[in-house]
Amino acid sequence: MSDPDTNAAPRKRPKPGERRVLILQALAEMLQAPGAERITTAALAARLQLSEAALYRHFASKAQMFEGLIDFIESSLFTLANQALEREADAGAQLARVVTLVLQFAERNPGMGRVLAGDALVHEHVRLQQRVNQAIDRLESLLRQPARALAEAQGHPSPTVAAQARASLLMSFVMGRLHRHARSGFVRQPTEHLDAALHSLLA
Repeated sequence: MSDPDTNAAPRKRPKPGERRVLILQALAEMLQAPGAERITTAALAARLQLSEAALYRHFASKAQMFEGLIDFIESSLFTLANQALEREADAGAQLARVVTLVLQFAERNPGMGRVLAGDALVHEHVRLQQRVNQAIDRLESLLRQPARALAEAQGHPSPTVAAQARASLLMSFVMGRLHRHARSGFVRQPTEHLDAALHSLLA
C-alpha cells in the first residue's frame, strides 16, 4: 500500500509579495470582528498558521502592518474619488459621489473602516493615527474643489469660505458615520438613508 502522503499535492508556497498581501488581508478580517480587542501578532500568526518570526520576515513591526493597510485604504479611496471627479460633470454630484464611495468602501470593508475611523488604532503607535489624519485631511482638501464650484454656481458671495465649510461638514458627516458603524458592531450601516442625508447637506 502506498503512503497516502506520497500522492498528496505539495503545499503551494506563496509567490514573493503574496505573503504580505495575505497578512494584510488577515489583519483586516480580524479587525472586522464586532467588539474586536487589540490584535496581537501572536493571534495574527495563529490565524495564518505561521510563526511570529515568519510575520516579521515580511513586516518589521505590527505598526508597519497597519501602515500597509493604511496605504491600501488611501490608494483605494483616492483612486475611486478621482474617478468620480472625472466622470461626474456637476459639482454637487461630484461631492455626493465621493462621500458615497468612501462610505460604501467602509461598509464593504468594516475592518478598514475601523482603521479610517481611528477606532482600531486606539492602542497602537501614535504615528498610525497621524497617517490616518493626513488621509482624512487629503480627502477634505479634494472635496474643496467641487465645493467651491458648487458655491460659485449658487452665487455665494464668499465661495472659498463656503467651500471650506462644506468640505469640513461633509468629512465630519463621513467620520460620524464611520464611528457609528464601528461602535454599533457594524449594525448601523454607513450608507443608511444616505440619499436623504446628502440632499440636506448639499441643498
